Amino acid sequence: MANKALATRQKMRITVKPTQQVAKVRNPVAVAAKLRAAGPHAKGPAQERQAVKRALKKAKLEPEPD
Repeated sequence: MANKALATRQKMRITVKPTQQVAKVRNPVAVAAKLRAAGPHAKGPAQERQAVKRALKKAKLEPEPD
């Protein structure tokens, strides 16, 4: 009869702070894969060609003196 005044949904609960919760590992294989995730990839040949084109457009070309 201690909780007579409280409704069913309002009963006293023990609250657990987020720092006290232990993370549950759902898929240990996925954790291992995520830890060894790859870094940035090397640029492909198309990106290198575009970079050369941009550099040529930026460079001021002067005709050779004859």
